[in-house]
Amino acid sequence: MTQKVPMTIAGAEKLREELLQLKTVARPQITAAIAEARAHGDLKENAEYHAAREQQSFTEGRIAEIEAKLAYAQIIDVTKLPPSDRVVFASTVLLTEEDSEEEKRYQIVGEDEADIKEGKISFSSPIARALIGKFVGDIVDVQTPGGLRTYEIVDVQYI
Repeated sequence: MTQKVPMTIAGAEKLREELLQLKTVARPQITAAIAEARAHGDLKENAEYHAAREQQSFTEGRIAEIEAKLAYAQIIDVTKLPPSDRVVFASTVLLTEEDSEEEKRYQIVGEDEADIKEGKISFSSPIARALIGKFVGDIVDVQTPGGLRTYEIVDVQYI
């Protein structure tokens, strides 16, 4: 049995939207492109046909992948958790880097949701693994590609 994969409500919704788009827009477009390419005759040398079939294969694979992820998703609504100073999956954490005193804000999310530009880090990232279970005021050492960094947890929000 495959284990449940944690995901935020927003992450699950984004996957559902992509799935709907693939099934209702992309799939019919590809089917139409294959039919049109078949109408041109000889399929062996028909580049449009082969490109459409390749796109169909990719799309069907992505649909299966999304359906599997949603089937095994453990969707976590952080707003339903009792307020706490503890860092958990889906919480938003405000950190201060000890050396530079630079503030960083991260939300700990599922692997498919991670986007560093949006301040969303995967729960399996080194920073998230070091933070989960810690509390406001704790000092955390994190081994990053740029070397060892020390952060203080300034705030934890369940938003």
